[in-house]
Amino acid sequence: MLAGLATCLAVAACGAGFGASEPEVDRTVVTGALSGEAPPANGDAARSSDITTIRNAVSSADLEEAAGQPLAWANSDTGSRGSISALVQYIDQGTLCRRFQATRESFDGVALFKGDACQAGQGAWRIRAFDAF
Repeated sequence: MLAGLATCLAVAACGAGFGASEPEVDRTVVTGALSGEAPPANGDAARSSDITTIRNAVSSADLEEAAGQPLAWANSDTGSRGSISALVQYIDQGTLCRRFQATRESFDGVALFKGDACQAGQGAWRIRAFDAF
């Protein structure tokens, strides 16, 4: 019984770090991925790509078929996805436009936006506004 108690105390002492020296950091190991500089911000490129995907969904939506239901969108290039709602078509100074709200679920979280897209000529559309709520 005494031998068992001695063994338990020895194991507990090792687990608590008694008798062990602090390990030193090996500073000779360096990888190319750790330069000390912040990685390039590609969030703007991903956001821009997502806005383009949302614009394409807004411009190609069949409003009669959607009948006020949210429209799903997904960008396979960025992995982002979301839905478009409150989609309303109107004419602004002779130009066909669509106002909308969109959610964006991405690696950096979920956000809600309100936007405005208008035809820019020859069937092309452009985003005039895309603001976070």
